[in-house]
Amino acid sequence: MHYRFIALASICVALFLSAVPTALSQVKPPSDLSAVQRLDVMRSKLESLRRSLNNAISSLPPKGTDKKEGVDDPRQRLQGLEKEVSSILSEVNDIRGKQDRSERYDATVIDRLETSVVDIDTRVQAGLTATAGARTASAATGKAPAKKKKKGKFLGLFGGSDDEKYAELTGEVAAGRDRVLFEEAAKQVRKGSHETGRLLFTTIINTYPDSPFLPLAKLAIADSFYLEGTTSNLIQAAQAYQDWLTFFPTDPLAAYAMMKVAESEMRQMGLSDRDITHAQKAELRLKILLQQYPQTRLRPDVEQRLREVQENLAMHNLQIGNFYYKAKYEQGKGGLKGAQRRYRDIVEKYPDFSFMDEVLFRLAATYQQEEEPDEAAKYFQQLLRNHPNSEFAEKARDQLAIIGAPVPDPDASRKGAPPPLRPGMIGNLLQQVSGRAEVTTDKNGVLISKDGKEGTDLIDEALKYNGQLPTNVTPRAPTQLAKPKAQAQPGPPSGAQNVAPVTNTVPTSTPIKP
Repeated sequence: MHYRFIALASICVALFLSAVPTALSQVKPPSDLSAVQRLDVMRSKLESLRRSLNNAISSLPPKGTDKKEGVDDPRQRLQGLEKEVSSILSEVNDIRGKQDRSERYDATVIDRLETSVVDIDTRVQAGLTATAGARTASAATGKAPAKKKKKGKFLGLFGGSDDEKYAELTGEVAAGRDRVLFEEAAKQVRKGSHETGRLLFTTIINTYPDSPFLPLAKLAIADSFYLEGTTSNLIQAAQAYQDWLTFFPTDPLAAYAMMKVAESEMRQMGLSDRDITHAQKAELRLKILLQQYPQTRLRPDVEQRLREVQENLAMHNLQIGNFYYKAKYEQGKGGLKGAQRRYRDIVEKYPDFSFMDEVLFRLAATYQQEEEPDEAAKYFQQLLRNHPNSEFAEKARDQLAIIGAPVPDPDASRKGAPPPLRPGMIGNLLQQVSGRAEVTTDKNGVLISKDGKEGTDLIDEALKYNGQLPTNVTPRAPTQLAKPKAQAQPGPPSGAQNVAPVTNTVPTSTPIKP
């Protein structure tokens, strides 16, 4: 009996442990976005889905009263999806209202709503694609509902004299209509009517699945989000570009789309003393771009952006390292190991960091404080070889004399290099007010530029060649902006004369909490 109990208990434990990985794999990772941003993105997606469904429903004739409607009726199917979308949208708006009023609500409901939005989006796209044939047949047999003049706005977007024009474009299926929709959508995006343009591009995708304009319509939707440029739009732009890359990874425009994914993150980057999530995502995307498209003509621009993003990430590590280092002396708590790890990460990951001379000096100081003179000497010597004109150079020579280690000759290529330029007080102040990292980004989309006129963009070439782009035609190169002379971010503005001896060094940088 005793052995039977042990065997039964062992089986239960084994079953429990085998279920744990499965359960954990189903847990959704926490989002990097705030609750407000997540709700706004969901609301934007749901409103777009609802407009697309209403547009498709309006192109289908209602069933007669003498005909029994079945579950396979296209109109009924789309109406059912529209009700579901409206129901989820109502929940999202309710939670958004509670958020604005600072009322309590179950935080897990946002995760549930995001799952529902993903599910309904998949089913709506499938439903629109499945009913495209029925809408085409309806237009061919002349059974589409008669158009009526409306005093209000069409689908909540259009108004005035545009009502009939857009109702005809989106409500009826006709040969060659996809080209008209594509051209009109591009005009609307250029005029700043981004939501209108997206609806027209979406109509091509959902109503003309065989259209040669379909791939570029998907890419133009991503462009419209990118050009609009709010935080919510940039989040959706990155997702839309990434979705397009999933379907068209070998397209000649793939490298440009991936650049936009990275730049969507870069445009949301804050200063180095704030959240670095967007900087980390941008760095990853830029590295993937160089890895997947090593021969791209965008390489110089990608490398420049990568240096600027890594400057932000390195500065973040330096400030945290200085915080740990300062805690050792002001609070009497250990902090050298934490500082040492941050400084060493910078040396290993960000060799082009503009404050590398200070990083090397402070890393050497941590080893000297831990009575590891050989390691300390190695970094003091590296500082003198690679940054002979640094404001920390004289102090490094003094410390090498104390250690008894030789002073190396400077690298011949670095003898005439000027010392790293530190940001001034005014630059720091202005950057703190803006709250944004000073990085180079191109505000133009892949197909549509922000201020481009008709006939000047890649989308005009697509119209010229009926949805196909010649192999020798590519987007114009990103705007080559000059790299900032110095990162005007809260960082180490100290001079050599303000650096205390290593034995009691206190960082001169403004530290931050990690």
